[in-house]
Amino acid sequence: MILVAIGANLPNAEGASALETCRRAAAALDALPGLTLKALSRWYETDPVPPSGQPPYINGVALLAGPAPDPAALLIALQGIENAFGRVREAPNAARTLDLDIVAIGGLVRLAPDPIVPHPRAHLRAFVLVPLADVAPDWVHPILGQTASALQAALPASGVRPMPGRG
Repeated sequence: MILVAIGANLPNAEGASALETCRRAAAALDALPGLTLKALSRWYETDPVPPSGQPPYINGVALLAGPAPDPAALLIALQGIENAFGRVREAPNAARTLDLDIVAIGGLVRLAPDPIVPHPRAHLRAFVLVPLADVAPDWVHPILGQTASALQAALPASGVRPMPGRG
């Protein structure tokens, strides 16, 4: 099980909305060699973290199946997708056209080098855990030993609003 967080809060260069970019990014994940999109959470509108005056984000989580990829190779593939959608890396927590983060690769624990797996802050972020619980409520954080549902229940879900429809 490979879990990838998807987020955006700016239109892309062609003017597609953040929601449309996230939908297209999910399709791009499904096209990664050797991986298949098995489940996609609902989309959520979320407040920026930390609060910054940016537009709200659209967030979701994709569950991919296939042989466990090398984390560094997967990160390169995800950054290639981000770049194709006009991602510019100006400053940490800046507004963006697309953000793809590796949340987990099975039960892998990798503390260095980058990417760190599981994502070092995913368990602290409702905008990751709420959609993650949509697709993998029984996923167990390999370091904390808690399920996605338990981790989500420990956080306030404020600032995370489901969008109408699905996918």
